[in-house]
Amino acid sequence: MSTHEDFMQMAIELSVNNVTSGNGGPFGAVIVKDGMVVARSANKVVPNNDPTAHAEISAIRLACQELGTHILSGCEIYTSCEPCPMCLAAIYWARIDKIYYANTKTDAAAIGFDDDFIYQELYKPMDNRSLPIVQLLRNEALHAFKLWDESEGKTEY
Repeated sequence: MSTHEDFMQMAIELSVNNVTSGNGGPFGAVIVKDGMVVARSANKVVPNNDPTAHAEISAIRLACQELGTHILSGCEIYTSCEPCPMCLAAIYWARIDKIYYANTKTDAAAIGFDDDFIYQELYKPMDNRSLPIVQLLRNEALHAFKLWDESEGKTEY
């Protein structure tokens, strides 16, 4: 039977292989359910031209397809680095039970993957953030929310 260390080693190997093969950043993630690997992925940002294709996000997408669900409760994720804000949010949204990580966000920042500015931006009022944020047509958009709220066939998530 595989141990936590075995699953983490898989994630680390994905990160190393991604760098040595020239496919992208030094990140890997493995999702496990009931002691079995459900999905694994390395960072795919550069080869996929997709800034959201971090290892954790890519592994979550694969796990959801494999399990036929958008909820990954009962799963654990092993990631070669402490998740960035986007990946952490996705892990929460996916309802993954536990995160295991190897490198820290400080380790990542030391090689140019610094997410601290995002954490800092989240604490600022919207009108003080470095990226302009403008609200438009709220009343028109509320129509979709009302339809959702009243729908009997909705799938909660």
